[in-house]
Amino acid sequence: MRVIFMGTPEFAVPSLNAIAADNDFELVLVVTGSDKPRRSKHSEAEPSPVKQAAIALGLPVYETDDVKSPEFFDIVTAHRADVIVVAAFRILPPAVFEQAALGTFNLHASLLPAYRGAAPINWAIINGDNETGVTTFFLQQRVDTGNIISQEKMLIEPAENATDLALRLSNLGAGVVVKTLHLIASRKAVVSVQDESLVSKAPKLTRDNTRISWSLPVNSVNNFIRGLAMKPTAWTTFNGKTMKIFKASHGAPSLDKAPDSPGTVFVDSGKLYASCSDGWLELRSIQLEGRKPMEAAEFLRGFRQDSQHQLFV
Repeated sequence: MRVIFMGTPEFAVPSLNAIAADNDFELVLVVTGSDKPRRSKHSEAEPSPVKQAAIALGLPVYETDDVKSPEFFDIVTAHRADVIVVAAFRILPPAVFEQAALGTFNLHASLLPAYRGAAPINWAIINGDNETGVTTFFLQQRVDTGNIISQEKMLIEPAENATDLALRLSNLGAGVVVKTLHLIASRKAVVSVQDESLVSKAPKLTRDNTRISWSLPVNSVNNFIRGLAMKPTAWTTFNGKTMKIFKASHGAPSLDKAPDSPGTVFVDSGKLYASCSDGWLELRSIQLEGRKPMEAAEFLRGFRQDSQHQLFV
């Protein structure tokens, strides 16, 4: 069966590798995003993780950032795919995904119809869910609404952040992708329609919706930090500068001190705490604007005593 694979980030790599390892499928083309700076805005352009994996596997690669271009349509058509597999790529126009003889399916990192959208892994943790999973579904014009082919569930570990969960889901998803291909090849795929009454959203992460609200309870703030680590990272401001917070944990000062106004900083026994609406949260790994990421203990070595009650905002 002739397969075109489309994906860009690290999340898609296990699926590409799993398809390549299965002799029942012929990967005729790998489509990915163009080379660009990926570590920072000022770093040198580098290939996507999917491109790097495809080159290592000796597979043909086509790079594009314009899935609506006539050239891209012609490339896809020329490769006569039986199935197109999409994993963390761009939104394809129907003219492209309808070129696959047996259909085009997407790997989505949620149990659809829950968390339709760009950031399902992040929002599942932010919202305090204890379970998530992956779904394969046939593409149709409305994003993330197609008929479900296969799903697998996974528990979210209590202290797990989004980066760690994404890695586990990418490996789980690789198996589901190969299973889905076999179901399609054998004509045994039985699809189910998504229940619109169960839909929830996972909107794109922006500067605005990744800012910490210290007026929330401790558990909610901690989930928010976990759900955005290690990228794009939850942030606040401290002394007029942006501070990213990568890791926090439940804890309270050894002193019997009641929380002050939400966002108040308190230092006790070499540890950094911030007050939320119902208690203290220990901040463990941070990055102040203009400085490198560091553990809170390292940050506190230069912490001024008269700043201990500076509000995070």
